[in-house]
Amino acid sequence: MQSIKIICVGKLKEAFYEQAVKEYTKRLATLCKLEIEELPEVKLSQEPSQAEIDAALLKEGEAVKSRIPKGSAVVAMCIEGKGMSSEGFADLLGNFALSGSSKICFVIGGSFGLSKEVKAMAQVKLSMSAMTFPHHLARVMLLEQIYRGYKILGGGKYHK
Repeated sequence: MQSIKIICVGKLKEAFYEQAVKEYTKRLATLCKLEIEELPEVKLSQEPSQAEIDAALLKEGEAVKSRIPKGSAVVAMCIEGKGMSSEGFADLLGNFALSGSSKICFVIGGSFGLSKEVKAMAQVKLSMSAMTFPHHLARVMLLEQIYRGYKILGGGKYHK
């Protein structure tokens, strides 16, 4: 059974996101060993300068890097990443397993994304869409795609 860790910068506040995360966590319980870790987002001024943003990303990046399990395949969720279909994502999960990667760590940044250092250490940079989504919604979307990916790999009827 694969072990999946999702590191998220920022805490969920909205009850509807929390409910969706709980639902997919429950669904994934028999398909993988799932861990979700929330890290605090660095607080910035109302209109931060690029230097403030860069410093915050660096600090968040250090926290993220310290929480990635050793030996994990790292997937950075970022806008400049590769887009893929649900079938392609399922293949990604399956290929990690075939290559001996029993641990996968997905990283979702905060409001300003991920540091260059975190992106550089990722084996895969993955984009959900060319559109911009709240990072809290990205967590729900990622969980749903992980669930869908395992259902595709298992030949289940969830994916149509």
